[in-house]
Amino acid sequence: MSRQAGRATESKKMSSELFTLTYGALVTQLCKDYENDEDVNKQLDKMGYNIGVRLIEDFLARSNVGRCHDFRETADVIAKIAFKMYLGITPSITNWSPGGDEFSLILENNPLVDFVELPDNHSSLIYSNLLCGVLRGALEMVQMAVDVKFVQDTLKGDSVTEIRMKFIRRIEDNLPAGEE
Repeated sequence: MSRQAGRATESKKMSSELFTLTYGALVTQLCKDYENDEDVNKQLDKMGYNIGVRLIEDFLARSNVGRCHDFRETADVIAKIAFKMYLGITPSITNWSPGGDEFSLILENNPLVDFVELPDNHSSLIYSNLLCGVLRGALEMVQMAVDVKFVQDTLKGDSVTEIRMKFIRRIEDNLPAGEE
């Protein structure tokens, strides 16, 4: 029994490392394809958005999470369930704005940046920007418009990675006339 548990852990670690290395290859290729870091950042966000739009269905099916009643509950679901499910980490939720419409996710360990060092000529690259797009795309599919951006990044010398999320508005369903 313990041998099987050891294999499962080893397999999960190998999958995580493969994902990290594959993501690194993707970012490297984008850096070669685009002339500046801003264009790479936009592409990573766009790719993440497209992933998030599709990933939300899998998340809702696998997690059995119902509709969140407020942004605080949404933050808890993102940090405690979604990040754990897909990246194997649980970021902490901090720095709530007084209005409760903005918070930070603090990642003590960002699995996307394992084995990564940013070259000096890519100082404005937001290496993990894919995550911002994923969060934005997934939340848009559940009728929440949000602004998501990196505020701190361990790749740039910060002690933690911080993702700032701001609620913009609830998106109303636009049903065709006569349908409800």
